[in-house]
Amino acid sequence: MKCPYCGCPESRVIDSRSTDEGAAIRRRRECTMCEKRFTTYEKLEESPLIVVKRDGSRQLFDRTKIINGLIYAGGKQKIPLSVFEELVDELEKELRSSFIQEVTSDEIGQRVLAKLLAIDEVAYVRFASVYHKFKDIDDFKKALAEMPRKKGKTD
Repeated sequence: MKCPYCGCPESRVIDSRSTDEGAAIRRRRECTMCEKRFTTYEKLEESPLIVVKRDGSRQLFDRTKIINGLIYAGGKQKIPLSVFEELVDELEKELRSSFIQEVTSDEIGQRVLAKLLAIDEVAYVRFASVYHKFKDIDDFKKALAEMPRKKGKTD
């Protein structure tokens, strides 16, 4: 590994440990020439996940877009950011473990809605309103009538 300070191509590993629940390795290194220390991370290179939009265009999967949509949908529901991050982590893991390289934005939206319903019904309806492009109050009423109910919930 090339030293970021002097450019020497020789360094030695001083410490090595697993990070990100085993998804990466953090290595503490020391340059053999200038003896300065630096940290490197080794991570598995993943193939890109392509999202096919409704208009047919293709984009790289961007988890921040989903998290931003969830934050907006969560509004004033006081849902911690960590809950949304876990939802997107789970979604991304599902998509990557299915070994598909392209997924439609509709498939992503449906999966997010299914997970969001278990977290918060208001956030679910707000996310659905943007995802389904509700035009008026009748669209909201229809979505509420068709909304699956949480198991074990009493009305």
